[in-house]
Amino acid sequence: MKKILIVDDEKSVKILYEKVFQKEIASKEFEVIFSISGEDALGILNKDNQNEVKLIISDINMPGLSGFELLKEIKNHDPNMPIFMSSAYTDTERQSLAKELGADDYITKPVDFITLKEKILRFL
Repeated sequence: MKKILIVDDEKSVKILYEKVFQKEIASKEFEVIFSISGEDALGILNKDNQNEVKLIISDINMPGLSGFELLKEIKNHDPNMPIFMSSAYTDTERQSLAKELGADDYITKPVDFITLKEKILRFL
């Protein structure tokens, strides 16, 4: 089954994504898995022997390994892995850096989930 890895240190994000994508999860269109840190996300990806994670959505500002550091690490290992960066900050500097580091999209919070669903389905 295709999996989307959501990386965000705010635990409430997990509940939000599960609610928004409940139809897709119930129909097994894709599975949503969560990580509360960049380090944990790398651990999940290292254990993903079946290569089921098809898309990553990562917050930028997290304690420990930041979203940008996570992005660099993943793109060094798997340059083709689609990664969306997510942040409440809308400044062009962060968006430009995300693009330079290989992000496939930049999502601003609060998230427009209708648009996000469309983007996700294009990458899956």
